[in-house]
Amino acid sequence: MYSDPFVMLVKVICNLYLFIVLLRLVLQLTRADFYNPISQGIVKATSPIVLPLRKVIPAIGRLDTASLLLAFLVQFITVALVVMISGAVISSASYAIYTVAGTLYHLLDLYFWAMLISVILSWVAPGANHPGAMLVGQITAPLYRTCQRFIPTLGGLDLSPIFIFLAISFLKQMLAPYSI
Repeated sequence: MYSDPFVMLVKVICNLYLFIVLLRLVLQLTRADFYNPISQGIVKATSPIVLPLRKVIPAIGRLDTASLLLAFLVQFITVALVVMISGAVISSASYAIYTVAGTLYHLLDLYFWAMLISVILSWVAPGANHPGAMLVGQITAPLYRTCQRFIPTLGGLDLSPIFIFLAISFLKQMLAPYSI
């Protein structure tokens, strides 16, 4: 099923848009800088679908439920297209499982890459003023703060990224069989 190049192309295109939608969701959850040029690009790429959904689906606190619904919808379409192209037959419950697990898997993947970029930036360009570096810092800061409550720094060495990477890897391993 995954060796078909057309399936791979569909997955890459759909997952790229899913990444952008999840990035919008995370940026709103973390209250990242809206005026950042990268944030503006993400908002412009997702607004044609998110804004009409917001009229029907209200936000719950800081959680933008319209963006979350769009993420689930993009993942559902990805699963449906992959299943249709490959000629497989799966149940409705499987569609729901693949949709939710796949969305969570890609959200964890987004955080994994944000953490990796954050760690590398802390080595080569601490305190960088680049818009991308600032967004990565704003996305990862809540994870760092949460982990640092339980794991203190050792002589100026912050071990929280190691534990966050372990947690993300563990959760991704659990979700991997259910993600397309």
